Parts: sequence; structure tokens; C-alpha cells
Amino acid sequence: MAQFSINNDYNEWSSSTDAGERARLLQSPCVDTAPKTESEASPGGPDRGTTSTLGAIFIVVNACLGAGLLNFPAAFRTAGGVAAGISLQMSMLVFIISGLVILAYCSQASNEGTYQEVVWAVCGKLTGVLCEVAIAVYTFGTCIAFLIIIGDQQDKIIAVLAKEPEGTNSSLWYTDRKFTISLTAFLFILPLSIPREIGFQKYASFLSVLGTWYVTAIIIIKYIWPDNEMTPGDILTRPASWMSVFNAMPTICFGFQCHVSSVPVFNSMQRPELKTWGGVVTAAMVIALAVYLGTGICGFLTFGAAVDPDVLLSYPSTDMAVAVARAFIILSVLTSYPILHFCGRAVVEGLWLRYQGTPVEEDVGRERQRRVLQTLVWFLLTLLLALFIPDIGKVISVIGGLAACFIFIFPGLCLIQAKLSEMEEVKPASWWALVGYGVFLVTLGAFIFGQTTANAIFVNVLA
Repeated sequence: MAQFSINNDYNEWSSSTDAGERARLLQSPCVDTAPKTESEASPGGPDRGTTSTLGAIFIVVNACLGAGLLNFPAAFRTAGGVAAGISLQMSMLVFIISGLVILAYCSQASNEGTYQEVVWAVCGKLTGVLCEVAIAVYTFGTCIAFLIIIGDQQDKIIAVLAKEPEGTNSSLWYTDRKFTISLTAFLFILPLSIPREIGFQKYASFLSVLGTWYVTAIIIIKYIWPDNEMTPGDILTRPASWMSVFNAMPTICFGFQCHVSSVPVFNSMQRPELKTWGGVVTAAMVIALAVYLGTGICGFLTFGAAVDPDVLLSYPSTDMAVAVARAFIILSVLTSYPILHFCGRAVVEGLWLRYQGTPVEEDVGRERQRRVLQTLVWFLLTLLLALFIPDIGKVISVIGGLAACFIFIFPGLCLIQAKLSEMEEVKPASWWALVGYGVFLVTLGAFIFGQTTANAIFVNVLA
């Protein structure tokens, strides 16, 4: 490996004593890892991680799969049919996997253990701050999407329990959507979000993964053996325009985004080697691709152009098998919201302490007050926005653009900066190829993010 002169602006804005605390806060709850010293960076170091290769695959798949799969049938509709949707996902998967490998490469080079610390160390202070702000905004937007999903699924379940006709608005205050979302959020999500640690949440991950697979299985089964009352709309066979294909990209980015949690997973492995990691992420992404393709293709072919942004909303309320799927999704979201809030809160806390110039160890006394205040503000803002933004498609389109930043832009910038830092006088052809690939990733991510932002402004706001 060529010698590196990695950017060390990271220490200009913070004391190095809180780096370990941020790494601990932002690592995946399923991962037990810590920042490595020089002697521990090699695979034979004394304090190697404990995660096996199969375990790493499971964790990456778990981080990738989630409630985002509900929007994939609508993504096939947006892309213009099955052929366009499959082609788009297959082509994007190559760049998604390469981004995960680049992050592991830069993690080894910079000797940092979390996504934002790698960006800080490799790209410098400004890019590091932008990365942390993007993580905070992304987790905030995803929390809004989760609350909307809870409301969508509860509406269907309550309609069955209250024996209300399909598609009618309830006149009872205790079945009103805003009341049920608020009640669920205050009873379950808020208490789970306040604690300083979230280690107990790892026990719910198994149910979350099981629920995801169950939803996919139900959608496939309902396509093979459809109910009589389900009538599909027009089945698109080609995109309306080339731009419509790109409009499906934010949903795909939102579904496959596991890059932020991938760096701690890599550093927790027993043998954190690039070759092994390449196999891990390739296997994990192929599994995720199979789940998303099964959900997207079968959901789209079942309902055609009439499919809802949340595919479960297209099924009748009285279908008990789908009702179980809705319950699984609600359970998954109830446990995922506190984890995402935890990561966002940790980034906000780190930015605040760095701005104040106060190390974590010297500010423990007021940590609880800030944590409770940050949690309440975060919780109330996401709840209010979820109550007045009922369309999950609009939220996913926005946060999907941010997901493109984590998948393409920041890994691309890291690759460019890492190669520019190499101490080689004569640059081989491979050096120029890697720099060019980094530029391509940044350009692709900027295109997706710019297009999503433009749609959010001109379609969702000005319309």
C-alpha cells in the first residue's frame, strides 16, 4: 500500500479525548468495537474484533433492510416497469458495493472507526462537519418517515377493528390518525428514546429482520395467488421519459443505505481485510437485492400503476395475513426510531460540544439535561411534521437524496483525497483511474441529490 499523508484537520476543532466517546455513541448497537491503535490495525492485532464473516453479513443485511422496502413497488412504477426497475437496481448495486469497499479502505488508512470520523480524517474539517450535519438531517427525516409508516399501518388495522368501510374517514376521535400516531409515539417511542444507552435494542433486531422477510413473502404469495377483490392497474412496460428512471433513484438509495453503519461493522470483524470485506458486502447486497426485487416486482405486478407509495396500503384492510405484516412493520419501526434518534442525537451532541470547546469527560454533569432536552425537541418536531405530511413518498424522496450523499458523494471524496495524499512522484494508470472513479461517484451522488432537492422544492412545496 502506498504511503499516506491523511488530512489531520480533525484535531483543529476538538480535543482528541472525545474521539472514543463519539465512536462508541455512533457504532451499531449490534457491534462491539473501539478505535484501533497502530498495533491493533493489522489483522493479527491483540484486540481484534469478535464478529465473524457470517455475522458481518447478517449485520450489514440487517442495517440495509427495513421499512424502505414498502416503497419499492412504487419505485418500479416510477422507473417505468419491471425491466427498467431491475436494470436500474443492478447498475446502481455496483457503485453501492464499491462505496462500502472505499469506506473500509479509508478506515484502514486513517485508523478511524466510524463513518464521520473517516470523513473528518481523510477529507478535513469542512467536509467532516457537512457529513455530521447530513447524518443528523438524514436520521431526523427517517424518523419522520417512520412515524408516517406507523400511522399508515394503524389506519388499516383500526379500520378492521372498528368495522369501518374501506376508504372512509373515521368520525371517532380515538380512531383519528393524528391521535393514534401521537398516542403510540408518547407511549412507546419517547420512553425508548430517552435512555443514554440503547444496547437493549439489539434484542429486537431479530424480530425486525423476521418481519421484513415476512412482508416480502406475503407480497410474493399475494402476487402468485391474488385475492378476487384486488384489481391491478395498467402495467407499465417502458418509462415515460428518461428522467422518470432517475426519479426512482432516491428510493433505491434509501433502501440500500447502510454505509454509515458499515465502518463500525468492518472494524468489528475478526479479520478486517479489504478482500474479506468485499465478499461480505457483496453477499449482503445480493441478499438485499433479492428481497427488494421480490418485493418490488411482485408488488408492482399485483397493482400496476395503481400501487400506493406504501405497498401495504394497496391491500384490503380485512386481509389477516397482510394485517400481521402491518403489525411486524409497526414493531420494526417502533424499535428502529430510537436507534436512529440515538445516532442523530450523538452527532448533534458532538457538534455542540465541539462548538463549545468542551471535552466529553468535562461535561458529564449537564449531559442528562441536554440529552432529555434534545430528545424532547427531536421527538416533538418529528411528530408534528409526521402529522401534517401524510405522504410517505415525499419524505422518502427527500431523505433518499441525502442517502445518495452517504453512498456516493462522501466515499467518492474520500477516495479522491486518499489518492491525492499518496507520496508517489510518478502516478500509475490505476491512480488516475481511481481518482476518475471518485469524481464519477461524487458527480452521480450530486446529480441524485440535486434532482431530489429540485423535486422537493418545485413539486412538493410550490405545487
